[in-house]
Amino acid sequence: MSVTQEEIRNALERLALPDGGTLVSRDMLRALSIEGGTVRFVIEAPSPQIAEQMEPLRRAAEATVRELPGVEEVSVVLTAHGPAAQKPAPSLKLGGHPKPQAAPMKPAGVKRILAVASGKGGVGKSTVSANLAVALARQGRKVGLLDADIYGPSQPRMMGVSGRPASPDGTTIEPLHAHGVIVMSIGFMVEERKAVVWRGPMLMGALQQMLGQVNWGALDVLIVDLPPGTGDVQLTLCTKAELSGAIVVSTPQDVALLDARKALDMFETLKTPVLGLIENMSFFTCPDCGGTHEIFGSGGVAAEAEALGLPLLGALPIDLETRLAGDRGTPVAAGAGVMSDAYARIATGLVQGGMA
Repeated sequence: MSVTQEEIRNALERLALPDGGTLVSRDMLRALSIEGGTVRFVIEAPSPQIAEQMEPLRRAAEATVRELPGVEEVSVVLTAHGPAAQKPAPSLKLGGHPKPQAAPMKPAGVKRILAVASGKGGVGKSTVSANLAVALARQGRKVGLLDADIYGPSQPRMMGVSGRPASPDGTTIEPLHAHGVIVMSIGFMVEERKAVVWRGPMLMGALQQMLGQVNWGALDVLIVDLPPGTGDVQLTLCTKAELSGAIVVSTPQDVALLDARKALDMFETLKTPVLGLIENMSFFTCPDCGGTHEIFGSGGVAAEAEALGLPLLGALPIDLETRLAGDRGTPVAAGAGVMSDAYARIATGLVQGGMA
């Protein structure tokens, strides 16, 4: 009389596994077949590592089944699950020619887009952008910060955040977070010391991607830290995005104001409203004597704002702690003190004026 599958299973139930259970209860039996007096089956281990330790159990299972009445020959094979096939991470590339748009772009859920600009480098525009974003977030606003300075991204360092943004589908970009602000920068996508050597169309394509493919979520305001000058990135943002307005940052001296006027003229040409000016490095207060020194001159930005009929949103002193805080990755607006209060006043003015 031939042995039955039930008899075989009952016999194997008597063999306990080292970590509990049996071959039957742990569902390790596969391909059990009976042909006359020959029994064949497979023991499938959870992993190759566990399979290496189960050879004594395989031999015990073989011997146990061989003892059953009607069994003449037993073949037991030990196998294991291979590692699960890993899906390749979606390939996400920034740059390339921009895609055609039917209308100006504004990410879903973003109420306002504010560009922070300057006519020249070195006036503290990125520092103002980072601290203004943090100051607005501290007032309960939902804030995003887009570092659009493709050639010289500094927001990863100033905001103290690093790592490559995730992309679950190769298209959507999950931004990073710091100090209550959602942050996106080309600096997250390239090595810190590696130069971005792109022509204009690639710059425009990258900006389009960072605006349209990033999962910004629901934001009261998205602050865009523009590069210096009046080039491709500025042109793309003003013509391809639904900008709520621009803020121009300058230091008080004539040389800086010459270039700030070019930025103001650019926004006027591109029909982008300028919400106001910020004078940075307005004065220096000596920590030793308490005296105030106007290193870069006095009142130049205020006079320019008055001449243009624009509000002066704030005057910020040149301050050592601001520089140290930016290098540490914790903007000075995130703490307490004179500079934090100064940024808080600018943020309050923007909120009360309906600009943020």
